[in-house]
Amino acid sequence: MAKELLLEIGLEEMPAHVVTASSDQLQQRMERFLEENRLSFSSTTAYCTPRRLAVAVHGLAEKQEDLEEEIKGPAKKIALDENGEWSKAAQGFVRGQGVTTSDIVFKKVKGTDYVFVHKKTVGKSAIELLKALKEVVKAMTFPVTMHWNKFDFEYIRPIHWIVALLEDEVIPFEVLDIKSGRISRGHRFLGQQVAIDHAKDYLESLKNQFVIADANERKNMIIKQIETIAKTNNWEITMDEELLEEVNNIVEFPTAFVGDFDEKYLAMPEEVLVTSMKEHQRYFDVRSKEGSLLPHFVSVRNGNEFRIDHVISGNEKVLIARLDDAQFFYQEDQQLTIDDCVNKLKNVTFHKKIGSIYEKMARVQTISKIIGQTVGLSPIEQEDLERAAEIYKFDLVTNMVDEFPELQGIMGEKYALLQGEKPTVAQAIREHYLPISSEGELPVSNIGAVLSIADKMDSLITFFEVDLKPSSSNDPYALRRQSYGIIRIIADKGWKFPFLELEHGIEKEINTNPLRYGFQFEDINTDALNFLKGRIRQFLSEQHIRYDVIDAVLNADQEDFQELIHSADILRNHLKDPDFKPSIEALTRVIHLAEKADMTKDKVNPELFENDTEMTLYKAVSDLSSKFSHQTMEENYASLIALRPLIENYFDQTMVMAEDPEVRKNRLTQLVIISKMAHALASLDELVTK
Repeated sequence: MAKELLLEIGLEEMPAHVVTASSDQLQQRMERFLEENRLSFSSTTAYCTPRRLAVAVHGLAEKQEDLEEEIKGPAKKIALDENGEWSKAAQGFVRGQGVTTSDIVFKKVKGTDYVFVHKKTVGKSAIELLKALKEVVKAMTFPVTMHWNKFDFEYIRPIHWIVALLEDEVIPFEVLDIKSGRISRGHRFLGQQVAIDHAKDYLESLKNQFVIADANERKNMIIKQIETIAKTNNWEITMDEELLEEVNNIVEFPTAFVGDFDEKYLAMPEEVLVTSMKEHQRYFDVRSKEGSLLPHFVSVRNGNEFRIDHVISGNEKVLIARLDDAQFFYQEDQQLTIDDCVNKLKNVTFHKKIGSIYEKMARVQTISKIIGQTVGLSPIEQEDLERAAEIYKFDLVTNMVDEFPELQGIMGEKYALLQGEKPTVAQAIREHYLPISSEGELPVSNIGAVLSIADKMDSLITFFEVDLKPSSSNDPYALRRQSYGIIRIIADKGWKFPFLELEHGIEKEINTNPLRYGFQFEDINTDALNFLKGRIRQFLSEQHIRYDVIDAVLNADQEDFQELIHSADILRNHLKDPDFKPSIEALTRVIHLAEKADMTKDKVNPELFENDTEMTLYKAVSDLSSKFSHQTMEENYASLIALRPLIENYFDQTMVMAEDPEVRKNRLTQLVIISKMAHALASLDELVTK
């Protein structure tokens, strides 16, 4: 009969950001444990609160499945000695399998006789196997851990209780000094200890003690409560998913409530208020139907309605104190000038091996100018970019950003506008931080996009220069995220981006005045290029482009990142064309033969041709070569594909590896020319055409 299994790990309050991930991990570990132990089940359900991780298993088998195996042993010639008796090898084999030599049969495997035995293992009962659940508990991993008491064992937080039930029977095991049982704990203030009589009673038993263990049920309660508040007051309250997830993981019994603050604080930029509420207090901001911020907030209490007025008052006092600080800082910052702030950055270290933020800004001014010229910014855009690059980090030394680091760039835009900077310059100051996550919002303006690329590129090449590269498990300076941001911006804008050419130009310029830039580059290396190509691979994978297409474009003789991305799109779009397979196969044959050319002539000599197909191909290739560098990638792809019938006819009528060395070299030269054009698009021989 199918059974119900419950495992609950009771803990001190966990940080909100690890609750969901840890709950998912426990569910996955439980499923893996059951599969490895051949215990079939219908499904599993994960439950979690800040004080507990739990998983219920539904439809669990009463016992392990019986296992029947045919096990291969030594070869017959090893199993029998010279007298035809069973050797020690055969006897040891059957003893290890729990059978006797009378159970041995011989079977041929690839023409050789081997010993085989049929072995049946009777499945153990579920309750016996489940005692090993302590290993599931102990195997959990967390981003941060702690140890307590006299134990060396580390966990996310101290373990206080464990519930382990198969139906109504306790599964006995022990983790440290905690014995498994049926006693769980209710809400820290509203509930009591509770005995779980049966695994299926888990949710209801905890609900009676003011614990909603089902995270989805808890989240829906929060949503409905906030929606009711919004509807009652004719407000708009956006359900920020990130905030909702965090709030859900800090409560066990949610009760939403409304608090207020003085309208005078609305005079500050709304980002300051929203940040104070969301990032620091975990409050939802409230807006009118027209979208204007209102002097109210919504929070969620971990408890019921009892004395909710005291809770509201306390939360209002905490928020108002923070808003008072913000208002003071905002007013104080009005006394600062941008130039004063920029000069202060001379004393702010970017990194001890690289220099100050002021010196970083000097480098970024040069880098942004070079990139701006490369991508074709207008003279006005270049002028605005130059001003933005001169000041773009100034807000880092303002009081507001010191108190609210999340507002860097945002306050830079606000303060720049207050001090009369052009809106385009102010916008670029805010946008240079974008994207702030791998799939985050991208800069909209061209100026902001170039400044963002320049800032990130400076970080990349300077950290690589001082050998502070990311490792497989560690990236303290977020170079992967920044580099991925560069690729996403380039792809979004469709800009030309020949990285090595840009890197060489930037490093040459900075080396002309190391005192100004606070940095000097040694020999040029390709580590940063290869690192960025890894981010292109990631970007193309996210676009669901085939692995072989990605390999082909990344190994192309092409330095422009935009062209690599474009080539991948072109190949993906043509994969199902009727002529794709035969054309790629023809070009691949050309590429492979071209690799045999030890040394080629500067050009093909038509006087050495021996048939018409050589001349036909020569004329077509000469025509394509003359316009190849001026055509688009799509046009070059079409032109190469169009060569297929000429290449096929050429190979039908021509022996490339002719005995005459001059003829052979001439023909290989022709193929090398085609191969080089093909490699400018992609390493086509890496495409899978089967």
